[in-house]
Amino acid sequence: MSQGIMFIAAALPVAVVFVLLVVMRRSAKLSMMTAYVVTVLLALFLWGAPVARVAGATVNGLVTAVTLLYIVFGAILLLYTVQESGAIRTIRRGFMDISPDRRIQAIIIAWMFGSMIEGASGFGTPAAVAAPLLLAIGFPAMAAVMVTLIIQSTPVSFGAVGTPMLVGINTGLSNSPEVASAIAPLTLAEYVPVVAAQVALVHALVGVLIPLLMVGMLTRFFGTERSFAKGFRAWKFAIFAGLAFTMPYLLVARILGPEFPSLLGGLIGLMIVVPAARAGWFMPSDSFDFPARAQWDKGWQGNIEPDQAELGPDDRRIGLLTAWMPYVIVAALLVLTRTIAPLKAWLTGPDTTLALRDLFGSGINATAQFAYSPGTVMIIASLISVALFRMRGSDYGRAWAISGRTMLAAAPALLLAVPMVQVFINSGSESVASMPITLAEGMAAATGASWPLFAPIVGALGAFIAGSNTVSNMMFALFQFSAAQGIGLDLAGITIVVVLQAVGGAAGNMVCVHNVVAASAVVGLTDREGDIIRKTLITMAYYVVQAGLIGMALIGGGLWWLAALIWAAIVVGAMRANRDRAAVPVRA
Repeated sequence: MSQGIMFIAAALPVAVVFVLLVVMRRSAKLSMMTAYVVTVLLALFLWGAPVARVAGATVNGLVTAVTLLYIVFGAILLLYTVQESGAIRTIRRGFMDISPDRRIQAIIIAWMFGSMIEGASGFGTPAAVAAPLLLAIGFPAMAAVMVTLIIQSTPVSFGAVGTPMLVGINTGLSNSPEVASAIAPLTLAEYVPVVAAQVALVHALVGVLIPLLMVGMLTRFFGTERSFAKGFRAWKFAIFAGLAFTMPYLLVARILGPEFPSLLGGLIGLMIVVPAARAGWFMPSDSFDFPARAQWDKGWQGNIEPDQAELGPDDRRIGLLTAWMPYVIVAALLVLTRTIAPLKAWLTGPDTTLALRDLFGSGINATAQFAYSPGTVMIIASLISVALFRMRGSDYGRAWAISGRTMLAAAPALLLAVPMVQVFINSGSESVASMPITLAEGMAAATGASWPLFAPIVGALGAFIAGSNTVSNMMFALFQFSAAQGIGLDLAGITIVVVLQAVGGAAGNMVCVHNVVAASAVVGLTDREGDIIRKTLITMAYYVVQAGLIGMALIGGGLWWLAALIWAAIVVGAMRANRDRAAVPVRA
């Protein structure tokens, strides 16, 4: 069968998801069920994948989905523990003391705190931790999800203590004589930190604008004026926050390697930005808040309604440090379990790993590490908080019940989405490359010498499909290396193309279906996943195009740098000019 027909067929599952979920706004459950059926039929009858491999991939996807649901449960339990204890009122008051401006709160919680959590844990944890916190301090559920997904870009390449680099790129390029010959005299272990340093550079150049675009998106879709310009009035603080993260992030990547850029960048950034906000530095002249809750569009809200009452004179008061302790405990446990080698080895070892080997004789393994899961960390923090806040058993029991019901509501979409992804990835046979590789090869053949401009799109496609920058790098790093060799680039140029793969893979997390489903679930928002992706596609498009332009500039210099500046100006300018003059959205 011709390469063109196979390319179109490989694109069909992605197209089904996009059309049903984003264009037609169908539920994730229906969209992913349809996509799963289409993917299985293509894998069996066009790609010739063995039935055992499709069945094994499906079971692997189900196991992975259960691990994601476990994280969802832990995140919601932590939120309701903090709420039922009354500590959330103290946290809310603390943020009002820093700044009542929702733009500033989003930058501090989503961009700074979320990036630090990404650096420690990765795998969607920032949304699981930061989105419920934003919800609890008064953000609409959809706004909370949107801003936490937008920041899952710049810090992602160094998430989970560098896993997308140390595992993704390293595994993707291993066992290739061509790679070993091209990078000699460097070994692969020496080459990966070189790639990581360049990844940090491109991310820093692209990502410095993410806080600005994020607050513009916040005011455009959730403000009374419905204007990007309202968000851009906080440009000084947003750019300051962008630099406060990306500068230490870049320095750490170059000096310490790929393990700690996001973790330390977020921590250092918090230490810079929070005191600056308290002191009033770089703050906008106006303040932004959402419309009155009674005017919110019904689609903004989920089925979790945090207590919005303020402390009364007779309420038990909880100190600010005590109120924040559950989140301090989560951050500390994530860092400790990811950086203390013996502890990590035990938590991920055979004694604490549920493993299903060689499913149906397919060679596919399914594993679940519940002890190492962020879900366990959040449950432990919740249990400690019961004693810390001296909670009543009935209050804590209510938190468990609500968390269980919310997790079950999210289950159908995830239990369909992740198996579809696994079948898609494992669709190859002895005679035909898997669907993702078929897509990438078709794109490379069509673009020729301009491939670096499109390399981030392949990385983003991998993350959109797989839900992971690490898996995207594992799938496509070697392909990107070979494609760069094929258009005659030297080693420096080849390295830039591999870098663009990693950067695009990070950006793709903003629109990945099962990240969106999981992030929506932790704030009780269901069947609005398509609306969220329609919004985050805007920032993802900026990211992959800008990364491609910067990659071309690093390879060819000259006018490509000017093109990158023009693209950034076009994006910001187009946003500033866009305004919906409706005073508030019409309730559905």
